[in-house]
Amino acid sequence: MNLPNKISLFRIFLIPIFMVFMLVDFGFGEVSLLGATIPVGHLIGALIFIFASITDFIDGYIARKHNLVTNMGKFLDPLADKLLVSAALILLVSLELAPAWVVIVIISREFAVTGLRLILAGGGEVVAANQLGKIKMWTQTVAISALLLGNIGFEMIGFPFATIMLYVCLVFTVWSGWDYFYLNRRVLLDSK
Repeated sequence: MNLPNKISLFRIFLIPIFMVFMLVDFGFGEVSLLGATIPVGHLIGALIFIFASITDFIDGYIARKHNLVTNMGKFLDPLADKLLVSAALILLVSLELAPAWVVIVIISREFAVTGLRLILAGGGEVVAANQLGKIKMWTQTVAISALLLGNIGFEMIGFPFATIMLYVCLVFTVWSGWDYFYLNRRVLLDSK
């Protein structure tokens, strides 16, 4: 269990803490920042989500820099990302900040790609995320963060940045999913 894998596990540990701050009303009141007014609990939850998302970049950097890339890390890192993103997206639907159909498409893609990864792993092949998958993750992180923070910075000028980023995220999610299946189509075509 190397440091990058421990960081991925820590990211998974942060998910329930993030959810508690988003779902439980602690009576902290609200805060207004750069045109957005959000409950303090949601601000704390959003900061936990952002911190957890940053750990994704940190564990990958450490793994590559110190040659600590392992099959477990190739599995654990995307799993932690999918759990974090899925929890955040479902919370956004429950808070009526994101349309359910968009979230269903995004989470369905995550399940489909995870299923394909399991098939590949069964054949002894572990595939790390490609550049398109990393762009997808970045757009998801930006969109979710902007939605959790009430479109902070853009709300005061009436620009729906958070909503636009959600749809940009949707495009990259579908595109990267199609690309992943296309690049690994031999596995599906060769199965009997």
